[in-house]
Amino acid sequence: MTMQTQALLRIVLSEPTREWYGLQMCEATGLPSGTIYPIITRLQQAGWIESRWEQPEEHAHEGRPRRRYYRLTDDGAEQARLALAEVYRRRPTARLPFGTNPAPGGAQ
Repeated sequence: MTMQTQALLRIVLSEPTREWYGLQMCEATGLPSGTIYPIITRLQQAGWIESRWEQPEEHAHEGRPRRRYYRLTDDGAEQARLALAEVYRRRPTARLPFGTNPAPGGAQ
């Protein structure tokens, strides 16, 4: 799982029932749309994210194009939590400086 995918999952998991539109995800993660949208597409194909187009009355008065909103599915939220937990579990522990004894109490 890429760092970019992890960043997106952490953001959407922070509010798992919230609907996000793409620009919000870009702003929240600091990632460009060319990175975010392919991730969203993969997560939709996996069934982790679902989407909907906003209704015309939701945006017409603002004079902007319709937004497509994305949210985690219930299963997607669970799978995302498990996937991120696995990523953290597999992280290598910090390396000790050369000559440092890892024994308790720092005994050499």
